[in-house]
Order: sequence, then C-alpha cells, then structure tokens
Amino acid sequence: MIEIEVPDFGNVHLESLVMDFNGTLAVDGQLLEGVPERLRAVSEFLSLYVITADTFGTVKAQLGDLPVSVQILRAGENQAAEKAAFVRHLGKSETAAIGNGRNDRLMLAEAGVGVAVILREGAAPETVAAADIVSCDICGALELFLNPMRLKATLRS
Repeated sequence: MIEIEVPDFGNVHLESLVMDFNGTLAVDGQLLEGVPERLRAVSEFLSLYVITADTFGTVKAQLGDLPVSVQILRAGENQAAEKAAFVRHLGKSETAAIGNGRNDRLMLAEAGVGVAVILREGAAPETVAAADIVSCDICGALELFLNPMRLKATLRS
C-alpha cells in the first residue's frame, strides 16, 4: 500500500497498479530494459495487473516469472470500456494506472492516479489529456510508486 497526502489533490491511498503492455511496458511485444526489476520492487507495495489486447502475443512469455496478474482482452471488445471497468472493479480511488494508447484513456481517467507514458510508439492525445501525470520513460513512471514524494511533488497545486 502507498499512502500520501497531496495538497489540493487529496489523500492518495493506493493498493493496486493496472498497466497496459504494448507501448507501456513493452515495445513491439518485448519488455523494456529495467522494467522487470522495477515491477518486482513495486510489487512489494502494490498488487500489479496488466490488462492488454496482447497485439504481439508475447505478454505471457514476457511477464511469466514476474509478480503480475495478466488479463488478455478479446478482439472485438470495447477495450477502453473493459479497462475502465477493471479499474472500477479493483476500486478506482485505490488504483493507479499506466498506459499510452487510446484504449487506455478511460482507465487513466477512472484511476485514483493515472500516468500516461510516451515511448517509441507514442501516446494518444486523449490518453495524455486524461492522465494526472505524463512520463517519457516507463522506468521513471514505475519509480513514482517507489518514491511517493515524487507523486506529491508532481500532483500538488
């Protein structure tokens, strides 16, 4: 659990972190360098979930030995709505989310703390607009949850 008071933002009480896979934790289906170590470290404080369309079919192999629960969305589903519903199911005020794609925008808007990442495949402008924080590096985004004073510094008014 992470708990921190943020002036003019409110009490941040997080128990879960929901993440997209491709474009967020991975590029072209391959987990980015430094991500496994940070996921292991963040898992000491938060329950970790990856919800993805698994575009490249690699998520289970890439995350197999990491402390992350994986949910693969079916083709044809309204993926944005499904991701937002997943955050609501976990408890939106207790859940943070990280994503980049247009189908992540509702998930970031629902989450108590939404983080958009802009990696090599870019980020949808709607998703960036829905985020509380924007990061140009997934390792830096994950480190926000290892160093909660960074959350406070960015989120306060």
